[in-house]
Amino acid sequence: MSNLTTAQARRILLAAQGLHRPRVDAPTSRRAVNTAAQRLQVLQIDSVNVLARSHYLPLFSRLGAYDPADLDALHSRRPRRLVEYWAHEASLVPPELFPHLRVWQRRTWMGAASVPGALRRSLETEILGLLARGTPLTAVAVQRLLGGDASRPDDGWGWRWTAAKRVLEDLFARGEVGSAGRTAQFERLYAPIAAVLPDPALAAVEVDRTEALTVLAGRAARALGVAPARSVADYFRTPVRETRAVLDALVVAGALHVVTVDGGPEPWFLDPAAVLPRQARGRALLSPFDSLVFERDRLHRLFDVHYRIEIYTPAERRVHGYYVLPFLLRDAVVGRVDLKADRAANRLLVRAAHAEPGAPSDTAAELADELSLLARWLRLDDVVVEARGNLASALAVQVRTLL
Repeated sequence: MSNLTTAQARRILLAAQGLHRPRVDAPTSRRAVNTAAQRLQVLQIDSVNVLARSHYLPLFSRLGAYDPADLDALHSRRPRRLVEYWAHEASLVPPELFPHLRVWQRRTWMGAASVPGALRRSLETEILGLLARGTPLTAVAVQRLLGGDASRPDDGWGWRWTAAKRVLEDLFARGEVGSAGRTAQFERLYAPIAAVLPDPALAAVEVDRTEALTVLAGRAARALGVAPARSVADYFRTPVRETRAVLDALVVAGALHVVTVDGGPEPWFLDPAAVLPRQARGRALLSPFDSLVFERDRLHRLFDVHYRIEIYTPAERRVHGYYVLPFLLRDAVVGRVDLKADRAANRLLVRAAHAEPGAPSDTAAELADELSLLARWLRLDDVVVEARGNLASALAVQVRTLL
């Protein structure tokens, strides 16, 4: 068993995630967008739009000012290079992973269990019949065509889902219907899964549970470079115990190596093709839903940063802000900023800026440059730094030098 230092494991992760090098200052092709997405395997989707939709941000972090329409085309135009399904959460993933995810990603809490059996079966038949006509439909359109009552109160999450909506979401979770894209209002467009997948035969593929988990664990390990079992499992939200078993089998087969990090007792799994750069020279603002940071324990272990998203924290209890992005500089997370795209005033608001302990002297200057690039990508004309956080004053000075 080999031993890595924390610094080495950190650089392997950054390289595997495509964050170890400065971005190329050149136009980005759709092929480059697809290559970056395939490297990550997962682009998590979230409805929060205070800055930009979450699935757009990881590619900006790695590519710079790419055209979001290129990412849209990858999952809304045929042949689709990405499809939406349950992975880490609702995510864009390579379509060949669909049969493997379907085995493990049953979101039963979404579903139709509370709908009486006869009604559920009737609605399934009607919904599948509507979608079979060939035009992708939103949930609202499905409910309207079925005569659903959108006013019926629901329990639990407080949503007002009709029985039709529950059955539709259940069909999506089971992999019988898929997403043909999203509307401008971010509503999912449902269609038969065979019409969504680039190879319709994938819709009928049945995969053994162990085989499916082996594929998912292997893909996650490759995307992470080196990681403990719980981090590999978290990537596609698979069970840790079962994931650890298939990782052990991959080690026996020679597809992965076991290493320790700083001599710790926990085994980490290393992709044999992973690259260990001599140094990391990248720079990026990271979405709260970026695959580098969404497993918080790994982030803390490798970067010594305690990061929690505070969207759901009451305002008076927030420490760093509402929509906070960690700032990666070279091989360290050196700060975090609470950002908001103020589209009415055409400006990027920095509601708060905090430096991490030991942040280097060029943190404010590098962050100002990154914020300027982000504003231009979002087609905002100004960056405004509000006076909150221990980095705000120095950042405001640096931002003014760029205007």
